[in-house]
Amino acid sequence: MTNDAPVLWELDTRGVAMVTFNRPRVNNAYDAELVQGILRALDSLAAEPGLRVVVLRGAGKHFQAGADLTWLQAVAKRPEADNILASRETAEAVHRLNTLPVPSVALVQGGCFGGGTGIIAACDVVIAADNASFAIAEARWGLMAGIIIPQLNDAIGVRQVRRYALTGERFGAEQARRIGLVHEVVPTAELEAAGARMVDQLLQNAPDALAQTKAVAIEHAWGNMTTQGFNRLVEQHAAKRRSAEAAEGIASFQQKRTASWFKAANREDDAGS
Repeated sequence: MTNDAPVLWELDTRGVAMVTFNRPRVNNAYDAELVQGILRALDSLAAEPGLRVVVLRGAGKHFQAGADLTWLQAVAKRPEADNILASRETAEAVHRLNTLPVPSVALVQGGCFGGGTGIIAACDVVIAADNASFAIAEARWGLMAGIIIPQLNDAIGVRQVRRYALTGERFGAEQARRIGLVHEVVPTAELEAAGARMVDQLLQNAPDALAQTKAVAIEHAWGNMTTQGFNRLVEQHAAKRRSAEAAEGIASFQQKRTASWFKAANREDDAGS
C-alpha cells in the first residue's frame, strides 16, 4: 500500500484501524479503484485477530462526494456484465461495512453525497464537523440509490429517505443529526478529538459482547438482506446506470446545465392565475 493509493489503512497497538479515502483531488469520489480499495482494506483488517474498532475518514476537505460521474459515464458504455460487476462491488463494500463484527466510526467533514451517505449509514457511530453537508442526489443525475437504501432506511427511516432521496436536496450537519444520519456535530477543528473520545468509549466495552449486540441489531434491520434481494438491487442499480435518462443526467452535470426533464414554473402565469 503506497501513500497515493485510493484507500489507506493502518492498525494501531490497541486494535484501532484508521481507513482513509484518499482521492482528495476529486473530493474522494468513488470509482472502481476506491471501491476495490475499501474491499482490500476490509480483507486485510478481517485477518487481524486484535481488531477492535474501524474509523473511516476522508483526506482533504471532503469526506466522500459520491460517485465519480466521469467513471460512471465510462462504465455505462461497457457491456452489461461490467456494469453489474461495478454495482456488485459497490454494494458489497457498503454491505461489508454494515456487517463488520466490530464497531465502526465515521468522521465526516465537508461534502458527503450519494454513496457517501450510504457509507456513513452503514457505520455504527457518525460524528460530523459543523461544515459537513449531505445529499442523496442520485435521482438528479438519472441514477438511483437502490444499493444504499437498506442502510439509509436503518439510519434515518423510510419517511426521511422518501424525502431526501426523492428531492436530492442538500442539508447541513444539524439537520443530519436531527434525522439520525449523524449522532454528533462538533466544530471542524475538534472532529479528530471527538473521534478519539468515541473510540476510547468503545474500547471500554467487551469485544464479544459488542459483536453479539451488533449482530442482533443487524438481524432485525432493513440492511439484513437475502441474497436474492441483494442481487436484485445490484441488477437494478447497474441497469439504471446504462439508461438514456442517466446519460442525460450525467451530461447535464458535465455541461453545467439543467437536465431535459426539468421544466421551470412560469412565474408570470402563476401570478396571473
